[in-house]
Amino acid sequence: MDSTVKRKGGLGFWICNFAFTLERFSFYSVKWLIVQFLIATAANGGLGVAKENGATYQSFFVAFTYLAPLFGSYISDHFVGAKYLVPIGMALISIGYFFGFRSSNLTDVAIMIALASIGTGLFKPQTNSITGKLFSDPKDLDMAFSTQYSMVNLGSFIGTTSVGLIAGARGYRICFLVCSIVMLVNAVMFFLGWGPLGEAGAKPFKDSAEAAASKETIKTAEPSRPLTKIEKQRVLAIIAVSLFSSIFWIFWYLAYLPVYDHWGAMNDAKEFINMNWKLFGFTIPTSFFDSENGLLCILLGPVLGLLWARDAKRPGGGLSIFKHTALGMGILGLAFVVSAFAEITRAGRPASLLWVVVFGFCLSLGEMTFSPLGNSFISKFAPGKLLSAMMAVWTFAIFIAGLSYGTLYNIISKMPFAAASFGIAILLIVLAAVLWIMDRKLNSLITNDQVEETA
Repeated sequence: MDSTVKRKGGLGFWICNFAFTLERFSFYSVKWLIVQFLIATAANGGLGVAKENGATYQSFFVAFTYLAPLFGSYISDHFVGAKYLVPIGMALISIGYFFGFRSSNLTDVAIMIALASIGTGLFKPQTNSITGKLFSDPKDLDMAFSTQYSMVNLGSFIGTTSVGLIAGARGYRICFLVCSIVMLVNAVMFFLGWGPLGEAGAKPFKDSAEAAASKETIKTAEPSRPLTKIEKQRVLAIIAVSLFSSIFWIFWYLAYLPVYDHWGAMNDAKEFINMNWKLFGFTIPTSFFDSENGLLCILLGPVLGLLWARDAKRPGGGLSIFKHTALGMGILGLAFVVSAFAEITRAGRPASLLWVVVFGFCLSLGEMTFSPLGNSFISKFAPGKLLSAMMAVWTFAIFIAGLSYGTLYNIISKMPFAAASFGIAILLIVLAAVLWIMDRKLNSLITNDQVEETA
């Protein structure tokens, strides 16, 4: 641990939180915008491309903003301090969204995605890693990352709510400019807030880990020290839980597309076909479904954070990250059961908006059951010199999901809606049961290497 690190996070913790708030404001807004902007006709302020392109390009945006952290984390682990990379990443994201504002074809959109992805690679794992370095007591990390998760979702809620309203009044294109300006302001504010971060992220994490080791031992640690047995086991544990989380995120991201496409479908007379989105004469933008997720995560974050902290005090230590992930997958499966019943019970008429609200609640509860704990888990158990790399492995799971869900949705959208929803639900619930059963074996990987599993 760096000697100048504040013991309880301090102002530096809130600087990182606010950086995430503004970045997620832009990210989730653009995630929604890509689908709407691409498929809307030129007369309605869009590019007017095929519907399948909307799902595909959105999935590329999600995927590559979660692939780039693998490369960005290598830089911060070995070459440049994380806190110096963060504002550079923000500036690149800002330039990317400006390309979205000026785009006239799919090539421009691809350039936007590329710049935003590179920028996110320099921003996301570095900011997470800095947060982990701001706390000396690992027991504080669950609450710290739960709080950060709430701040992330505050940005998502404000972003998708405001952008949905702006798009309705001024069109989609101006919303990209709003996101670009927000990220430029974010870069300047983080740069001005370097001071309270102290030494956290000032040096490559590999150098910091070796310096800390040299202070705690009589002999200076060798820079090339190989990973110990327990460190290798913990790397395997992080990879294992990341693989299962990837399956979760495939269907979590996929869940948004039928809300825009199936439930938001309209006929030529601009009347809703499958769900009634009008409330007291006001047409609710589909971006408000994204807003619901942000709001629920804000509300659920502190409640679940306290619940998990209380659960951790049980004699057995509470639920492991593996059981948390299994529980999240099971709840996500229930969300698709809700979606299937919404289709069955509407009997050819527009369904009540309440169905999609309940669907969104299950989606958010499943996410909050495990996702905020992932960064905490990695901060606790990742080898110090691989901290950013292990953070990036967690995000790499979402790259796999992002690369998959758009194509997968284009395939299953041609199937009967209720049948496809039930199929996804069954798959998720079965995989959740498998992971729950595997918990004992997987959990043994993160305990010390003297512990043996009893028969």
